[in-house]
Amino acid sequence: MPTVVGVRLRYAGKVLWFDPVDAAPEEGDHVVVTTERGQEYGEVVSAPHEVDAAQLPAELKPVRIATEPDREKAASQRERESGELEMFRRLVDKHKLDMKPIGVEHLFDDSKMIFYFVAEERVDFRELVRDLAAEFHHRIDMRQVGVRDEARMVGGLGHCGQQLCCVRFAGDFQPVSIRMAKEQDLPLNPLKISGLCGRLMCCLRYEYEAYKDFKQRAPKCGSPVETPAGGAKVVALNVPRETVTIRPLEGGQEMTVALEALDCSAGRGCPCVLKADAVPHTASTSILAGARTPSLREADRAAGKEGESGRTSSQDKRREPSKSSGQEGPPREQRQRSHEGQRTPDAGKSQASGGGRRRRRRRPRPEGTDAGTA
Repeated sequence: MPTVVGVRLRYAGKVLWFDPVDAAPEEGDHVVVTTERGQEYGEVVSAPHEVDAAQLPAELKPVRIATEPDREKAASQRERESGELEMFRRLVDKHKLDMKPIGVEHLFDDSKMIFYFVAEERVDFRELVRDLAAEFHHRIDMRQVGVRDEARMVGGLGHCGQQLCCVRFAGDFQPVSIRMAKEQDLPLNPLKISGLCGRLMCCLRYEYEAYKDFKQRAPKCGSPVETPAGGAKVVALNVPRETVTIRPLEGGQEMTVALEALDCSAGRGCPCVLKADAVPHTASTSILAGARTPSLREADRAAGKEGESGRTSSQDKRREPSKSSGQEGPPREQRQRSHEGQRTPDAGKSQASGGGRRRRRRRPRPEGTDAGTA
């Protein structure tokens, strides 16, 4: 079996295989390789290992471990690329072209300069190429890339706070559809499921197959389930743990069981049957014994009845204090007169002075009294 070494180039989308020959490069070493474009400078991401000959597309080209002069040359090229990118942008503005420059790359042997840009439509850059060749005195190669390639070349952080997946995991872009977000019960908000490139996030593909396989085997939310204690229904699903949460129809304690504990086959389909040995011990002791936890509505009703009975008993105790002592209290009119007699003069003045209070009506004098005085 042939031995290969995986090398990642700077702007390459995937890891390329080369022949290590007599060298033994380790992961993280820099090497010089020869591609169809020329000599390039790359990094080893996969140590030498054996692969099947059928997986090799063509004859492998040799790889050479970079020396100190090679590393210095690569560093000097990187330093020049920042200034060359600024000149590239100025020339684009000069010719008023509808394109966005994003990068400049030197081949390791300085045989060619590659200018990367993003544009929505095809651009006529013939005049721009002439100016670039006159400015840098190199062979010029223009490469138009898409928005996903732009995000991979520029780099950045995603919504999760980690490095972009297209930068961390080299490889070809795979199609991503909105169905993958629906299958994983994600909010269909473009701001939450789109990446920096404006397209659907690549990570939507990672767990899509797991969610799809689980939902094909698990019952849907709201589906009926037969338990040893009676009927129930599915209220929640946990895909990573492959568990199902069910709730009794008559109200009671919810149970979370493994998907394997539900028998959805036996030629009957729905409702699924929950095995008796899969019921949790804490739930089975209460459910199988006939006891159940009251629902929220039943608990509110019981609390209201207890409050009414407490208020009635307290009112009865207030009404019968004298009967328990064996003495009857004074009549109501007598208590009211004694209370009026205990009023202070200041209180009477305040009542008279208060304009908003109701005044007492004066009793009319009898006629016999007026005649006697006359």
